[in-house]
This record gives sequence, structure tokens and C-alpha cells, in this order.
Amino acid sequence: VLIAIGRDACTRNIGLQTIGVKINEKNGKVPVNDEEQTNVPYVYAIGDILDGKLELTPVAIQAGRLLAQRLYGGSSRKCDYINVPTTVFTPLEYGSCGYPEEKAVSEYGKENLEVYHTLFWPLEWTVPGRDNNTCYAKIICNKQDNNRVIGLHVLGPNAGEVTQGFAAAIKCGLTKELLDETIGIHPTCAEVFTTMDITKASGQDITQKGC
Repeated sequence: VLIAIGRDACTRNIGLQTIGVKINEKNGKVPVNDEEQTNVPYVYAIGDILDGKLELTPVAIQAGRLLAQRLYGGSSRKCDYINVPTTVFTPLEYGSCGYPEEKAVSEYGKENLEVYHTLFWPLEWTVPGRDNNTCYAKIICNKQDNNRVIGLHVLGPNAGEVTQGFAAAIKCGLTKELLDETIGIHPTCAEVFTTMDITKASGQDITQKGC
């Protein structure tokens, strides 16, 4: 049984119209600039109420902390809404950080990207004989920026733990070359990101025969 409750942005009856703050009439969410500032300069918004931003508690906490530091601490740091590690905690987890492939193509152009991908077989699946071509990993690299990793995606056991670790590396400017130079921990699922050599553009087979 699946119950999808969803969330509503309850902004229509709190007086925003009185001070002229604009909202997205379709969903009630509040458009802001890259400093969480609304169309009214002295009004800011953070968290799930933001139009077009991720609905994640850690994102709201980070955005609020950085906003306070900018307003009262002399800081200029803004919240990074792109390189946000996140996970869907389904029985087979999915984790991602950075751009989805479709958005990366729209932002940078397909000709400027190289996408590496592979299927992989977790060690713990060998004894029960689970399908060795269910788990999937992918990185999206910007060829115009030293093959910097701008998107990382993984479908497999403990994807959240894997994604959280790589998120810090992506924030530090992780490149494909650095991944290739990283020694993998065998036999872990995360190791697959250090051994990727097949691009989507090549059309080569990515199925696996063993762990």
C-alpha cells in the first residue's frame, strides 16, 4: 500500500499579499534569488517553501545558517542548491549528488559532457544469487572543465552512505582523473566509481558477469 500525502505551501493566508511578496500561484511557493531574497528586498524565505528548490530538511538548515551569517556576520557565502547529496530510501536505495543527466545537458550542452556508467554486483548478493545487473552507477563530467564531476548517481545497497562520502569530493572539485587515481576498497559498492571506463556515448555493453 502506497500513501502519497505530499506537502502544501500554506502561504495564501499569512498576509504576504499585504506587503507585496509574490508567490507562485500554481503551488503557493515563494520565488527567491540566489540569496533567498523575495521580490520584497527585506523579506527572505528558506526551506521547503522555496519555489524550485529541494524539499530537504538539511538544505533548509544550511540555507538558514548561511542567510543569518550573511545578514549579521559579514559573510558572503550562499547555499549551494546543486551539489546536494540526497537518497531515496527504497529497499534498493538510490542516491545522487549534483546534476541529473537531462538537466546537465540542458545547462552545458550534450557535446560538452562525458557520461560514464556501469552496472555492478554487490558482493553480498553473490551467495543468495541475486541478479548481477540490477545495481547501477553513473557520473556526469564536464569536458570543458577538466572533466569535473558535476553529477553522481548510484542505485544499490547503502547508496546513501556512498553518496554522502562522494558529495564532499564533488564540493572540492572532483574530476574523472582524480577518481581514476583513487585506490578502491575491494570489494565495496563505492569502488565502482574508481574503475569506470565505459561511456554512454560508446554504446558498449555494461552488463556484469561477476562481482
